[in-house]
Amino acid sequence: MQRTQILLDDWQYQALKARAQREGRSMSDLLRQILDAHLGKAAARTPRLADIRAVGEDRTARGRDHDRFLYGKSGRR
Repeated sequence: MQRTQILLDDWQYQALKARAQREGRSMSDLLRQILDAHLGKAAARTPRLADIRAVGEDRTARGRDHDRFLYGKSGRR
């Protein structure tokens, strides 16, 4: 394991601290789990509905563009 130091916004620190306390774990442990979910296993995980929420924010997106939001590639073949 490597020791590192990061700077968090106040709201990020408070949210991380509160969640760690609720779950009865350290902030470091919780942060490692969050990083594992987004870095270590990101390529292998199955996309979720929440992953395509950006479709609603993109005014140019159409229904056929879902692959771009889920997988980062065009749905056209």
